[in-house]
Amino acid sequence: MKKIVIGVIAVVVLLALISGCNGYNKLVKLDTDVQNKWSKVEAQYQRRSDLIPNLVSTVKGAAKFEQSTLTAVIEARSKASQIKIDPANLTPENIEKYQAAQGQIGQALSRLMVLTENYPELKATQQFSDLSVALEGTENRITVARNDFNDSIQNYNNAVRSFPANLTAGLFGFKQKEGFKAEAGAEKAPTVSF
Repeated sequence: MKKIVIGVIAVVVLLALISGCNGYNKLVKLDTDVQNKWSKVEAQYQRRSDLIPNLVSTVKGAAKFEQSTLTAVIEARSKASQIKIDPANLTPENIEKYQAAQGQIGQALSRLMVLTENYPELKATQQFSDLSVALEGTENRITVARNDFNDSIQNYNNAVRSFPANLTAGLFGFKQKEGFKAEAGAEKAPTVSF
């Protein structure tokens, strides 16, 4: 009888170890996926940042622009490029800082593009047209990368919170992560007047 009890206990312990190892490996895989998706987000923002000097040069060369607008774009790019986040340290505060800096670039670029409306000869140049298309494509890629990142965060968080993986997560320090959130004021439709 004693051997049967020891055998049952050994089987239960063995099953718990196997379950724990599988849970740990799943969490590591999901965490690595989050880090990979973060790298793709950064790559798309870098692509946008790399387009900015060419866009500024094209605009500067073709139009007598408000210097403050060009300066705002350059400064926003500079500030944003200084913020780097280690994928292992994706805290809500770090993501918020990163998102805010990238938002400033977006706002500055929007103002720049609105001002180009006053220069039809600039809009007619092939270089400006090509850069505008590249920038628009990059903004779409950024949206896709951010959505993929948020999806990977959701998968990771679901695993961290689900039983019995939550036991393994707690034991090995896997914590929930936060993804990108909508920017402040995004819930309000912009006012368009003609």
